[in-house]
Amino acid sequence: MCGIVAYVGERTAYPILMNGLQRLEYRGYDSAGIALFNGKTMIYKCRGKIKDLQKITKGKDISGSTGMGHTRWATHGEPNDVNAHPHSSMKGKFHVIHNGIIENYAHLKQELEKRGYLFASETDTEVLANLIENIYLEQKVDAELAVRLALSKVVGAYGLVIACEDEPGRLIAARRGSPLVIGVGDNEYFLASDAMPIVEYTDRVIYMNDDEVAVLSTEGLDVKNLYNDARTPEIETIRLSIDNINKGKFEHYMHKEIHEQPDSVTDTFRGRIAMDQSKIFLGGILDVMPQLLGAQRIVMVACGTSWHAALAGEYLFEEYARIPVEVEYASEFRYRNPIINKDDLVIAISQSGETADTLAAVRMVKNSGATILGICNVAGSSLSRETTAGVYTHAGIEIGVASTKAFTSQMTALTMMAFLAGYKRNKLSNEEYRALIAGLIQIPDMIREILNEEAAIKQIASVYKEAAGALYLGRGILFPVALEGALKLKEISYIHAEGYPAAEMKHGPIALIDEALPVFVLAIRDKLYEKMISNIQEVKARKGKVIAIATKGDAEIRRHADHLIEIPACHEALSPLLAVVPFQLLAYHIAVMRGCEVDQPRNLAKSVTVE
Repeated sequence: MCGIVAYVGERTAYPILMNGLQRLEYRGYDSAGIALFNGKTMIYKCRGKIKDLQKITKGKDISGSTGMGHTRWATHGEPNDVNAHPHSSMKGKFHVIHNGIIENYAHLKQELEKRGYLFASETDTEVLANLIENIYLEQKVDAELAVRLALSKVVGAYGLVIACEDEPGRLIAARRGSPLVIGVGDNEYFLASDAMPIVEYTDRVIYMNDDEVAVLSTEGLDVKNLYNDARTPEIETIRLSIDNINKGKFEHYMHKEIHEQPDSVTDTFRGRIAMDQSKIFLGGILDVMPQLLGAQRIVMVACGTSWHAALAGEYLFEEYARIPVEVEYASEFRYRNPIINKDDLVIAISQSGETADTLAAVRMVKNSGATILGICNVAGSSLSRETTAGVYTHAGIEIGVASTKAFTSQMTALTMMAFLAGYKRNKLSNEEYRALIAGLIQIPDMIREILNEEAAIKQIASVYKEAAGALYLGRGILFPVALEGALKLKEISYIHAEGYPAAEMKHGPIALIDEALPVFVLAIRDKLYEKMISNIQEVKARKGKVIAIATKGDAEIRRHADHLIEIPACHEALSPLLAVVPFQLLAYHIAVMRGCEVDQPRNLAKSVTVE
């Protein structure tokens, strides 16, 4: 989950590295550091954020046209100056930055200690730096071979950039499980955890594959696998504007991304819905449509917000396509011995396409014969390359650590897939199919209506900003939205919140309700509306405060709720796309009022590329 950036070329590396680290700070912000090489090596690192690193480099020697930078989300070792990257080997021959986890680091460390190696930090990365140096000095091989031999002993995940003191002007990169992108310029190369730090310098990139090692210098690029087999990398053109990664008029990325949802939902169904014919075209899964339509069961694997989208997707596929669905936490699924048959369809969902547990789950089921589809937001990501087929969400870059537009874009993709499958399986009539599509097309304008009511939502947030806890209740397809609403509040405001099916409240959570507890309820006019009213009355009978998300124009709900947030009337199947937006805004404004760092909440990072 750390962020890596590096440069080799003819420009001054420092501004490229610092700019890149700022772009990658959403991946980790416990500590940061850079190494610069100009005939000598200069390493600057500290606990804290990029702004703290900028302070300690002020007035220092920052020359050099080769360098590497790192922003950290701590795994091994607490965040401090010593544990910050880059890490150097004991004799100073190698300098390393690393995203990932070396699982067998303790064993490797013991072996190195027997050889006389001492360690300054608590990190697994320093172990790797010393392992490479030990092989380099004992076996008298070049730096690239020392790296490949060292990595053959490593168990775990890594995105690495390595510099050797004896080979100036060269960088070595390696990848297994953690993303690494090479930017290709004119007599210069860039390395980063994703394309954001690269986009203003070049639009040509290479996505490194697992177990590849690349040597970069102004003389060229050489890519091999761990076994010294040459690889011919594919250079891709990225279409990413610098404007996409700026906050514009918004104070926070999260706020900007909430407001981008009308466009991100539109972009997800754009070109996939024939407006005049009311038909859905999903070219990314066209070749596996027989497997989708003939699936005996769908298994969805995901983590976090993506898991909530999968839960809502379960309702959609079972209701409209009549295919049984199981939704699994990828982190649990991968460590079970799940039963997957060749007639099953596995759908893996990840915003980044690099979520470690989700990728591990995909790899685990590959030998089952089941068809594996991916839903992700990043072209060229590991998920897009590991799955049989899939659907890109086209949400655009999401920098705020708390996902917002990723959820609604994933929901849009799942909704289209479920409707299409239902129609093709003759579970939806032509009239029903056309009506559902027509409703989906209207969703972006309906989201705009909700965003226009932000001032009223902000006022409600001000009432509950000091709450010690909160309860979120939903039923049916809106139960996953209750979970997502609670997650958003927890992530960025640090208020404990729980999402529950409303009927389950009586089986425990009702004990929490008193006059101080805000209870956020999803009470739209659907088939479970009357039952939800009964649940609200149970809350009110215990003096709980009810904030209801309700259908616009519903007069009855006003008699039961302390606060009301209205959303436009829509088909029940599409309601998650609307109902989640007020929850996002409530969490955002509560967090801002509490003085929380909305885009960089404590202990979190954006892409969970380690276990």
